[in-house]
Amino acid sequence: MLYNLFEYLRDLVDFPGLGLFQYITFRAFTAVLLSLTIALFAGKKIIGMLAKKQIGEEIRDLDLEGQIQKKGTPTMGGIIILISTVIPALLLGDLTNTYVILLIITTIWLGGIGFIDDYIKVFKKNKEGLHGRFKVFGQVFLGLVVGITLYYSEQAVIRVPVKAANDQIYSEVMEGSGNNTTTRYFKDEKSTRTTIPFVKNNEFDYAWLTPLKGEAGEMAAWVIYIIAIIFIVTAVSNGTNLTDGLDGLTTGVSVITGTTLAILAYLSGNIIYANYLNIMYLPNTGEIVIVLAAFIGALIGFLWYNSYPAQVFMGDTGSLAIGGIIAVAAVMIKKELLIPILCGIFFVESLSVIIQRFYFKYTRIKHGKGVRVFKMTPLHHHFQKGESDALIKVPRNALPEAKIVTRFWIIAVFLAVITIITLKIR
Repeated sequence: MLYNLFEYLRDLVDFPGLGLFQYITFRAFTAVLLSLTIALFAGKKIIGMLAKKQIGEEIRDLDLEGQIQKKGTPTMGGIIILISTVIPALLLGDLTNTYVILLIITTIWLGGIGFIDDYIKVFKKNKEGLHGRFKVFGQVFLGLVVGITLYYSEQAVIRVPVKAANDQIYSEVMEGSGNNTTTRYFKDEKSTRTTIPFVKNNEFDYAWLTPLKGEAGEMAAWVIYIIAIIFIVTAVSNGTNLTDGLDGLTTGVSVITGTTLAILAYLSGNIIYANYLNIMYLPNTGEIVIVLAAFIGALIGFLWYNSYPAQVFMGDTGSLAIGGIIAVAAVMIKKELLIPILCGIFFVESLSVIIQRFYFKYTRIKHGKGVRVFKMTPLHHHFQKGESDALIKVPRNALPEAKIVTRFWIIAVFLAVITIITLKIR
């Protein structure tokens, strides 16, 4: 909003400082500071309001260390994250940019679904919350909207180099100055290509998954791509929801993931860096950095209150929105196939639940008695349990919650570095 206003005023009046808003780095750092400030100051008031209304977490006794002490801690704190992300994004982002609009819609939509779920749990005293099929429908619908928008939007393109000037749509000065410059020519193309590590060009095309050719093949590729987007949005948002079980765990991991995505978005949206790293040049994705910067600041501000021992829990209001933002941002910058690495914590947490349920049912049917692989799932709870008859008994003794969270953060940093390194591994 302010960006668009100042861009308009810059053409009318020569006012000192208006030009700063054209720089993504300036707006990104401003977004971090603004969202962090909102989260810190508004967060305190929101937590007080939640506590006053006795909107506290209901805790089941699962024989986990420090679990009962969490009872009554205010929940639905994800409202802090939503407000602190959306306001700076609206003020500092380019509201004519498709990517910015989609990320704001994602935040509000999934945050709203999570809010309804938390409301039913807290106010209606229904521990099950919103029925699972309604959550999945909301996630699928969002994935469909994102996929169709990327298909139709003229901004969602890959800018590729061409040899001859008569083929050009855009020209860019790549290096040098004055008369000693090198100019390269580019054209925009709609494509279902994306980034994948460990292959020659680090690229994968969804069109390879269909035997059809021509226009039918192109349409089939986009249908496959949209289905993949739906799956990714649903999987990642559910993954963050499952990971949200320890103080500061999801928040801290998401800060690391969001920062990595912001770096990748900036590199992909800058022709100099994209050319140097030999990665896809995605014009207009630089604006994603602004929303992700607001997202990062909001998470850090929320972590002030959510770190151990937590003064507030985010609830589904926050966890579903966080997963949606990460998934949609990754799709936009063509890095969705790197999610199993970048979001390895969320991936393993989800996988642990699937393995546990499948193996328990399998052994119960085959042997008449269910056997657990982990002491408890999601995986972070496995480390909170002591002695158990599960197949995996390590660690023998329960670990303190703060230690588990910190170690998961360290692993998230390691995975983030690996993700960035894969850009050069061919």
